[in-house]
Amino acid sequence: MVEVRFYDTVNDELLKFAVIISQSNGKWVFCKHKERDTYEVPGGHREAGEVIFETAKRELQEETGAIKFEIKPICVYSVTGKTRVNDTGEETFGLLCFAEITEFAKELHSEMVKVVLMDELPENWTYPLIQPKLIENKENLKLY
Repeated sequence: MVEVRFYDTVNDELLKFAVIISQSNGKWVFCKHKERDTYEVPGGHREAGEVIFETAKRELQEETGAIKFEIKPICVYSVTGKTRVNDTGEETFGLLCFAEITEFAKELHSEMVKVVLMDELPENWTYPLIQPKLIENKENLKLY
């Protein structure tokens, strides 16, 4: 069982991840990892000494090849339960952002094999118990 919660804010040192819900020309932006046959929202781990918003920008650029984009924080989220990136099941926290990408690099230089622009959300998610809930929250907030 995995539970996703949303917060206005938490103590900064608790933020371990950044996830960036992204669109380009009205389409959803998803990544396909070279070791998986599923789709995921760009995001990743915060590096030592890194400001969490910088994590979001770095991960967006690395995983999508975004060159020109507007990015804004939406809220803090947490995941409780065992997942691919959390074997203890303890509550972990991340920053949820939204980005509008206007230009992509011609090539990706990351663990992602491709970036896909979709009109609809995918059915085959890498994190099906987490990422659809993050997008649903963004849609409920109607921030963009």
